[in-house]
Formats: sequence, structure tokens, C-alpha cells
Amino acid sequence: MKGAKINYMLPTLKGSYSSWIRSELGIMPCSIFPSVRCGLEMAILNAIAGKQDSNLSSILSCHTNRDVLFDKSQGVKICALLDPHGTPEEVAQVASMLVQEGFSAIKLKVARQADPIQDAIIIQEVRKKVGYKIQLRADANRKWTYEEAIRFSSSVKNCDLQYIEEPVQDEHDIVKFCEESGLSVALDETIDNCRHDPLKMLADYVHPGVVAVVLKPSVLGGFETSAMVARWAQQLEKMAVVSSTFESGVGLSAFILFSHYIDLHQAKLSKTRNHKVDSPIAHGLGTYQWLKDDVTVDPLEISHHPNSDCVEANIADASRLLQNFQVNHEVIVRKSTDKEVRRYNLMVNLKGNQYSISTIEVGQETQDNVLVFLHGFLGTCEEWIPIMKAISGSARCISINLPGHGNSVDQSRTTEEAAEKPRLSIEIIADVLCKLLQQMTSKKIILIGYSMGARISLYMTLKFTDKIKGAVIVSGSPGLKKASARKLRRAKDDNRAQVLLTYGLPVFLDSWYEGELWESLRSHPHFQKIVSSRLQHTDVHGLAKALSDLSIGRQPSLWEDLKHCETPLLLVVGESDAKFKAIARKMFDEIGHNREVRDGLPDSSCEISEVPGSGHAAHLENPLAVARALRKFLTRVNKEFVD
Repeated sequence: MKGAKINYMLPTLKGSYSSWIRSELGIMPCSIFPSVRCGLEMAILNAIAGKQDSNLSSILSCHTNRDVLFDKSQGVKICALLDPHGTPEEVAQVASMLVQEGFSAIKLKVARQADPIQDAIIIQEVRKKVGYKIQLRADANRKWTYEEAIRFSSSVKNCDLQYIEEPVQDEHDIVKFCEESGLSVALDETIDNCRHDPLKMLADYVHPGVVAVVLKPSVLGGFETSAMVARWAQQLEKMAVVSSTFESGVGLSAFILFSHYIDLHQAKLSKTRNHKVDSPIAHGLGTYQWLKDDVTVDPLEISHHPNSDCVEANIADASRLLQNFQVNHEVIVRKSTDKEVRRYNLMVNLKGNQYSISTIEVGQETQDNVLVFLHGFLGTCEEWIPIMKAISGSARCISINLPGHGNSVDQSRTTEEAAEKPRLSIEIIADVLCKLLQQMTSKKIILIGYSMGARISLYMTLKFTDKIKGAVIVSGSPGLKKASARKLRRAKDDNRAQVLLTYGLPVFLDSWYEGELWESLRSHPHFQKIVSSRLQHTDVHGLAKALSDLSIGRQPSLWEDLKHCETPLLLVVGESDAKFKAIARKMFDEIGHNREVRDGLPDSSCEISEVPGSGHAAHLENPLAVARALRKFLTRVNKEFVD
């Protein structure tokens, strides 16, 4: 995010955030974990509010007519959460105490008993104790079969449930349940499971028996998605209920302000339709009572409000907490800070040639996992930094500039001598890297390579099995099987290298990125920035030599070696990279068809991971998805290594 420009249209929450994440941060919005995106949205919105000397609720509702406020209310009603323990009478007594505290709505967890009828008895007892002025909700969390849910419903028909959340295991039975039981239903997990395109899924739930949607911003991926679902519900005159998932006081404060925004939108709709503006609904933010400690020094105040005669969260109090937030360091177990990137050059002597290799590193040297990253042609070690930082908490990450790239050079070669020097073959590069890594670590490593770097990584994995614990091949190939194909490719790459020397790097790049392989990358919002980074190379002769010498046409075919591969491999390919998806599938089949089944189970040493929203340069186009795949692979390799 460093250096990103804040778009002040973000608070409209109508695709503005997703567009900003894609265009400004250059990553796929769906690649961010929902809870992380929610935190990101809260932070940015709060920053915009602070810049405007305002608060989160005000900037969200800046286009709402404030004349529609319900009696000028500045609070958000809270629904209590009750997880039944004890006899029905004891549960009813707890519910009665919640009513005495001022709660006008209570949600009870059901499907916790051995028999649904036992849950129904608890509901009956609670209703008898608290009377019919209190709103009762139930939440089954999808734990009942359809038959069990119907049994429950038949016993609570006279209990006036406002709704029951997710009564059945199969979401396709929800509408049928509404029609047969006569109970009103609220959607919760059904929405959570379809957060990437919820409106498409919601089209199946316009039935009037579905009366509410429960919105968990930290599960749905933030306020933008939650607001989209809320607008859908309110247009159909259904309730939009904001719910927490045990957030801290910071998260709850933001949710309170977002709930107020949702309430204002509902009131505006009612005004437009000439309907009576009803009292706002109670939102599911009662989890604050369940937490012993908080990350805030000053706790969030949620209490009985004398004016409304119910438990409320005050808008002004929530705004103040966010504006004046101070960390309670006494309850913080661990902190995360930006990882330092260390840069240095190392010398490698090999057969009379001396190579100066520039390297960057992130993470502690004491880590047991050592990951080594190799870039592709025209790339640099720097392009791996986002992924390295993402996993450096559990690994020492080393990224190397290959000869001819960045500041890595063959110091024994001058331009005039270039033609007389031996070719910079994949075998020589592998030997250089092995000698380099011997200086850096005595541990087995995991290689991660992209394109040209992937071919080098695969070669090293197959030839130096005693040094490599696993390898991640991003858009890589074992080479060309036919000698005729290799001859043609050598000629093509030699011609490309000559074009680079003759016309220079800017002209070469224009031609290079016109290829079909880069179609997806060309549509990336940071494409020009990526191309500009390629122009930073100063050793054009070194680049040309790398292009020619490390041509796939000069690389020995590794297809036969794959048949004997014992090292765990992860083949990463972009979703729209048809060519390398086909190569990965052939590699997978080659390894699988020539490995014995161990212990009666199919071999899992090779896996394919397809990166959505990306092409050949998957690690640049969707780095978070690549980091996630790498984390899973690291866990698998460590387990196999221990076993």
C-alpha cells in the first residue's frame, strides 16, 4: 500500500473498493483473505474520515437524507446472544436477566441438544418467561437435517420467532422449509459461502419466507460486499442484520458505525416508499460481553440507554474510540512489523570464471526453512519481495539475481571477449548457484523459480537431489523433447538476442511483450510499471547472452528425469496460461505414471496449483494467491521431510 493514492469515492461502497484494490494495489480483490480485506477497508475509511475531520458513519452516509432519522437516534440497538446451558428453566432465567438489562431482542443458539424437541422446549420456556414484547431469534448454524428442522418448527409455531438462521444443512432446502414450516428464515452461512458473487446466489432466495440476511463483514470481506447484500435485502423489504464474530473493540466500533449506516439506508427507503419509518432493528453485536480482555485501553461502552429504553451502542462513543484508539499493550502477545530486506553481493569462482551475484534476503537466518527464489528472463530478485515478506515469518527467504540481470555479472568477461567465452549454460548456472548457496546455508533448500528461473530450479532439483528439499515451478517447463524443436528455438532466441543488442532494450521490450504469452499481463493495471522496472537493467550484453545461452533450445530435455523424481514438486500455473497449463498436466502425468503407489495410496509428491485471474506471470499478477499456495506446499514438504 505504500505510495498508493486514496480515492475519496471509496465510501460509496458500490464497487469502489474492489476497483481501487485492483487498480491501485495491483492485486485481485478476491485474493485477500476476507478478514484482512475487512480490516483494510476499516483502516482506509477511518483514515478518510480523519482527514475530513469526520467519522466513519458520516462519510458512509454522506448522501443520505438525515431528515429520515428515527427520532434523531444516535444509537444502534443490540441483540443479546444466548448460548443455552442448563435446564430450560435456567436458560429462561438467564434470558429474563438479559431483558432486565435492557435487551429488547435475544438470539438463542439451537441445535445444541440431542433432540430438536429439547431445543424447542427451551424456546417455549424462554418465550413464557420474557413475554411477547421481546424479539426472539434462533440460530441453528446448519446443524439440522431437514427432518430435524421440521420437527423443531412444529413445536415452536406459537413462540413468535422473528426468524431462525440457517435451519437446515442443505441450503437448497431453505425455501422448502419456509413453505412447509411456516417459520421465517434468515440467511447467514449461505451468504458467507458465496461472497465472491453473492447477488447471483441470492436470486434463489427472494421468497417472502426468507425475511433477513445476517451480515458478518469480517467473513464476507468487508463493508462493500456487506452493503451490497444489505441493499439487495432492503429493496425486497427484508431485514439486513449486521453481526460480529468476536471482534475487538476496534472492530465492533466500526461495525456499530456501519450498522448505523445500514439503518439510515433502510429509513431512506421507507421514506421514498411513503412507508412508516420503523424503529431500527437490533444488530447482532452482543459478543462484546463474551470477551475478558480487549486491545483497546478504553473499553467500548454498550449499555442500557434511558431515551430508547434498550441496550444500545452509542455512535459518538464508537467514533471516539476509533479516533483516539490506544493499544492496550498488557494484552498483546505478539507484534508484526515490516520485514527488513537485506541486500548484498557474493563472489563465486567456477572454472576460472568469477561471478558477482547480487542477493536479497528476508527473514531470520535461524529459520529451519530456507527458500530460494529465482526470477525469469528480464526479471530481478526484487520482484519476489511481496511473496517473500508474506512467508518470511516461517522461513528464511533468499532471492538471487541471475547473471546478466540486476547487479549480477560475470566479472571475468568483457564485451570484447564475450564471443570467446564459454556459453552460460544451465549446467554452469546450476553449479554457480550451488556454490553460492553453500556459502549461505548448510541446510536443504526449497527452490521457487519462475519461467527461466523455473527451468533452472527444475534442473537443480533433478540433478542435486541431496541439496533440494522441494521445488515450486511457476510457469516452467522440462524442456523440448525433439532435437528439431530445440534447433528452431535456438535460432529464434539467438535472433532475439541480436535484436536486443542492435536496437536496445526499449525497442526489444516493446516487441517482447507483444507476444500471446503476455496477453493477461498486458491487461494488468501495473503493466507499465512492470515494464519500466525491466528498463533498469544496465548490462544489455549480459541480458542478450542470458537469452541466447539459457535458451530452452540449448537446455537438455528433462522429461526422462521427471520419471525418477522423488522430490516434492508444486507446479504453479496461471488460470489463463493455456500453454503452460498443458505442460504442467503433462509433467504431472509423467511423474504419476512412473511412480509406484506407496502403501496403497496414490503418490502426492507432485501437485498443480492454478492461480486465478492470472496468466504466465502468475507471481506478479496475483502474488497473494501464489504466496498462499507456497505456504500450503511448505507445510506439506515439512511433513514429508519429518516422516
